[in-house]
Amino acid sequence: MDTRLKDYLDLLVQKYNQKEFIPLDPISIPHRYRAKQDIEIAGLMAALFSWGNRTAIIKKAKEAVLLMDDAPYDFVMNAEMSDLKPLRDFQYRTFNGIDFHSLIGFFKATYSQFESMEDYFLLEDLPVFNGLERMHQAFIQNPNFTQRSKKHFSSPQNKSACKRLNMFLRWMVRSDTAGVDFGIWKKLSPSHLLMPLDTHVYQVAKGLGILTTQKPNWDGVLYLTDQLRAFDPTDPVKYDFALFGLGIESKKVQ
Repeated sequence: MDTRLKDYLDLLVQKYNQKEFIPLDPISIPHRYRAKQDIEIAGLMAALFSWGNRTAIIKKAKEAVLLMDDAPYDFVMNAEMSDLKPLRDFQYRTFNGIDFHSLIGFFKATYSQFESMEDYFLLEDLPVFNGLERMHQAFIQNPNFTQRSKKHFSSPQNKSACKRLNMFLRWMVRSDTAGVDFGIWKKLSPSHLLMPLDTHVYQVAKGLGILTTQKPNWDGVLYLTDQLRAFDPTDPVKYDFALFGLGIESKKVQ
């Protein structure tokens, strides 16, 4: 184990895993709520919007939950067709009103069957892989699904890194005294989680020498997570704070 690198990353985790981080991050959207289902719905929406400028992500994710009357679970379960009309004009990058309607259908189908999205994740071999695949299948099979919306909900079966979904799982599962992540899911433990990997984290990890020939795909996620488990086998994904933070710092220097 490279103890100097571990110590460096641990310091970065302490620096960025702070409540002051919340207003500047999409996780601020689910932090608007207290009920579990509201947190899940707002959290998944904010995670799915998380590409591009963080200020724009937060703005559009807030707009989305306000279109749901700032009561996501109640809206999902009780909205009439007339309530869905305002969603038609929603647009964030390639996500539009049609995709919004597909997502509402997924949420309603989920909560008509389960108490929580956590119920997609069973304690079994490969719980994250299988749970994400169950979510993906539920999304494409819900009554409101349209084919164009498929691109917004990644599948590990297709070797996608599933960065935004793994980030959502981090929010739901991790818990510590910093209070950034929610820790409202108890079936999975932080040790099960996999690193959210996008091109920025990929470049940072390569620069640190903890990713070599791997690509920013599902195999790269598994490889990077295994490398970080050497530093903390019980909570490897806490290092998302460190690698993401390094990415922010590198952008400031450029």
